[in-house]
Amino acid sequence: MPNSAPRAWQVVLERIESDLRDGRLSPGDRLTPERELAAQLGVGRSSVREAVRVLEVLGVVRTATGSGPTAGAMIVTTPRGGLAAFLRLQVAANGFPLTDVVRTRIVLECDVAERLSATDADLGEIVGILDAMDAETLTSEEFLALDARFHQSLAEASGNAVVSAMMAGLRSSIEAYTQAGAAKLDSWSVGADRLRHEHRRIVDAVSRGDADGAREAVRRHITDYYTEVAQALSPSDAAEAAVGDAARAAVRASTTT
Repeated sequence: MPNSAPRAWQVVLERIESDLRDGRLSPGDRLTPERELAAQLGVGRSSVREAVRVLEVLGVVRTATGSGPTAGAMIVTTPRGGLAAFLRLQVAANGFPLTDVVRTRIVLECDVAERLSATDADLGEIVGILDAMDAETLTSEEFLALDARFHQSLAEASGNAVVSAMMAGLRSSIEAYTQAGAAKLDSWSVGADRLRHEHRRIVDAVSRGDADGAREAVRRHITDYYTEVAQALSPSDAAEAAVGDAARAAVRASTTT
């Protein structure tokens, strides 16, 4: 999954990291306003917001809504390798074998679903994302961007900052194979409907406190899409056998962790 060009939100992160490293930003300072930073870097405001969400996960900034001197994102700490490590993971993830990415997703996300099922975490944002994904006018790229946000939001709701950062670090790699696969599927609309149903099943199991059901729903959701994508990208008997082996290995990894 080669991809040498950084994504827009990575450009924002790299700029902020540079400002922190060179002393242009320090704890107590506020980030450049979203609109201004987007214009400076030639990226969309959504990319700035995505970068700020990552910084929140890493504990680098704290955000406040509204207007006035206390609004916006404030630097609360200078990362000691955390942000650099995240960016290195972003770069490395583009070269990870697809099966390894999928196995890691299963290990992390099954644990997230199980832990969320044992809590009364607020799932309001997650449900809102699912509602947005119901729009029939979404392109596959828009749908999968929301899909990625859905999975990241689950990780964030778990309260585990390490898992959240790892999921964010793997995001570009995950998006690469989900989008490549979507372009090859015979019917994207059918696939999107199935994904919607699977997402709702995960949230329903979590809401009911059904840890085993939530874990299994996540495992099947990730494994089934991966299998379908891999077959679409390499439609051969050998590839199909390899996909089956990888899926079974991913299942073993999730059940022995």
